[in-house]
Amino acid sequence: MKIALVGYGKMGKIIDEISQSRGHEIVARLRETPTTETLNGAEVAIEFSNPEAAYENIRVCLEHKIPVICGTTGWLDRKPDIEAITMEQNSAFLYGSNFSLGVNLFFALNKKLAQLMNNVHEYTCQLEEIHHIHKKDAPSGTAISIAEGIMENSDYEAWKLEETKGKELGIFAIREDEVPGTHSVFYRSEVDEIEIKHTAFNRNGFALGAVIAAEWIVGRQGIFSMNDVLGL
Repeated sequence: MKIALVGYGKMGKIIDEISQSRGHEIVARLRETPTTETLNGAEVAIEFSNPEAAYENIRVCLEHKIPVICGTTGWLDRKPDIEAITMEQNSAFLYGSNFSLGVNLFFALNKKLAQLMNNVHEYTCQLEEIHHIHKKDAPSGTAISIAEGIMENSDYEAWKLEETKGKELGIFAIREDEVPGTHSVFYRSEVDEIEIKHTAFNRNGFALGAVIAAEWIVGRQGIFSMNDVLGL
């Protein structure tokens, strides 16, 4: 499989190594907006750049009929436009706030727990996410996905950073050293606490999941998520 890496920072370099170890060819390593020439005949693009560049990067790839795996967070107000372009071009797009296989299993567990807790009104829910100090967006895309999973299965109506009131779900975003990513969900009452937690030890799990998603999406058309890849 011929892969274009769009955005070539720390994640791009790890994806590069894992892709090659799985027998794929990296035909483009881009730090700028892709073009026909620089995409170099890629069969799929894996996009890990920054919130300012993501939309244009993805748009260009889709208009070249190249399916896109996107892991950039912080730009999702324009995601509906990208989904429309995907369908117009008969291409494929898969966004993941986190490509770790463990995190996506955590997402499923989080939704099930929210269903179980919804009628137990003695408990209130909060989220906490910890990431490295270089992360530009807060809360993390993963934390937002977790919050959305809770809201879909409970009476919470919105999420908010820090302190909340009423039916707002609180997210506490902490930036600390070189932490790859830790996400916790707490249900607290006056007498006890239930916690589920995912801790990433390094970025390799994110990169492997992105490559697996790229392998899966080639030859498909439509809008997808990691649930489709994993059959969840």
